[in-house]
Amino acid sequence: MACPAWEKLAAHADTWRTARLADVQAGDPARAQQMVADAPGVRLDYSRQLAGALTLRLLALLAAERGFDEWRAALFAGKKINTTEDRAVTHMALRSGQVDAAMLGLFNSIRKEKRFKRIVNLGTGGSDLGPRMLADAFGDGALDVRFVANIDPVELERALAGADPASTLGVVVSKTFSTQETLANAEAMRRWGCKSFYAVTANLQGAKQFGAAEILPMPDSVGGRYSVWSTAGFAGLLAIGEAAFADFLAGARDMDEHFQNQPLESNLPALMGLLGVWNVNFLGLQAHAVLPYAHRLRLLPSYLQQLEMESNGKSVDREGRPVDYATGPVVFGMEGTNAQHAFMQLLHQGPRAVAADFIDASVNEMLSANARAQADALAYGTRDAALPPHRRQEGNRPSSILSFKNFGARDLGRLIAIYEHKVFTQGVLWNINSFDQWGVELGKQLAGQIIKGNR
Repeated sequence: MACPAWEKLAAHADTWRTARLADVQAGDPARAQQMVADAPGVRLDYSRQLAGALTLRLLALLAAERGFDEWRAALFAGKKINTTEDRAVTHMALRSGQVDAAMLGLFNSIRKEKRFKRIVNLGTGGSDLGPRMLADAFGDGALDVRFVANIDPVELERALAGADPASTLGVVVSKTFSTQETLANAEAMRRWGCKSFYAVTANLQGAKQFGAAEILPMPDSVGGRYSVWSTAGFAGLLAIGEAAFADFLAGARDMDEHFQNQPLESNLPALMGLLGVWNVNFLGLQAHAVLPYAHRLRLLPSYLQQLEMESNGKSVDREGRPVDYATGPVVFGMEGTNAQHAFMQLLHQGPRAVAADFIDASVNEMLSANARAQADALAYGTRDAALPPHRRQEGNRPSSILSFKNFGARDLGRLIAIYEHKVFTQGVLWNINSFDQWGVELGKQLAGQIIKGNR
């Protein structure tokens, strides 16, 4: 990458490869109070990162050289920053006011008429992960809302088990209304006997031809993984109710305003993006764990896998030139205490370091204590000579903690928006388009050819 700051960061990284976080913390007790950033309802503690004040200054210099301020302004101005598809990126506009009126009208009629006892959302990727997570996190039980993303018939069978076709509504969510898996599941649901379908799509004609009784338009300028704020979140609205959904939108708006107006040194999402680039490109950490210490956030790692890896998993830059640097880590995770009894052994004592985000939703004292204890163990380890080798831990595994005071729907909106803006920041520093996903298309085409060939 032709940036002087990149070369300076590469040289600076040598000092951190031999540093020990335990020694750094001991030599700078104020570090824990200084390396924090606050945004509405949330605090980021990044004192356990293998980075210091000079690191952040050099990362800020890199951001300036890559035109971060200009790209951020273009994002908020609605300019066509998705250059390969010649589109603006408008998902933030969807959370700038009230809940979409057409979506709210259908929501009110469904809850008032009580005609439908079971709602089944048919969608995949961004048409599934967002509303599914909303329903799982804050579903109020007023409606029985299920989700089907997989073309494996078992998922649809389970979603329909015990339901009456006459009182079941299928919500078909597909921006193009051509997604093979979604349409196959819709046809299977129709064969089962369901006669009531609503559609959420940008392809109004396709939805009409299918026979959808109601159609909620989806903006063409909103990518699937950014679409939970749009009509694609309809099933989420049905599951959590109008007040909670409005809070969800308001939380994202809180973070939009913070990201737009705060300078880099106090900009929480931007700092996460800068530190992520530091870990991936200069410290060589190619995996990133997301560990939410809250059961209601158990689906967050899956949601973020798509958001981060589909957005920034690119091999050419904005000018179409091959990149010779990594453009994102492998993202994985699980709700916190479960992860401790599953894969975190590798994080603590595996030979390759993995970066991590701990999300403390302040559910109770035990969960919060476990989140901080795991972060401390990863950072500082123990090399007590009195311990046998198999009980020692090297430490020096970087992590950050996102802390919330009382996690509600507004906080979920804030949290998702944090990661959206983190992804955008990293895309700017890597000089890639974070808003297309051409890499997934080839497999779809080949699958279609294979299916035709077998007929």
